[in-house]
Amino acid sequence: MEKEQQELYEYARKRIKQKKALYFHFVLFILGSIFMFVANHFGAFGYTFNWSIWIITAWLFLFILHFTKVFITDRFMNKDWEREQISRLVAQQQKKIDQLQTKVEEDTATKPQ
Repeated sequence: MEKEQQELYEYARKRIKQKKALYFHFVLFILGSIFMFVANHFGAFGYTFNWSIWIITAWLFLFILHFTKVFITDRFMNKDWEREQISRLVAQQQKKIDQLQTKVEEDTATKPQ
C-alpha cells in the first residue's frame, strides 16, 4: 500500500506545481497586459495602431491553452488513464502473440515430417 500512497503523493505534488504555474501565468498575463496597454496608449513609440491588443490577444490564447492543459486534459489523462491504456495495449499484444503461437503450432502439426 505504501507504493500507492507514494504515487498519490507524487500525482498531487505534480498537480499542485501545474496549478501554481498556471496561477503565476495568470498574474503575469494581467500585469503584462496592463503594462502593454499603458505603454501603447501613453508611450511615445510613434505607432498609430493598437499593437497591444494583438499581443494581449495572442497571450490570452496561450493562457487558454495552458488552462485547458491543466484543468481539462491532465485531469482526465492522469495515472489511472495511463494504466488503463497500458493494460489495454498489453492485452492486445498478448492476444496477437497468442494468435501467432496458435498459428505456428497449427503449421507445425500439419507439416509432414
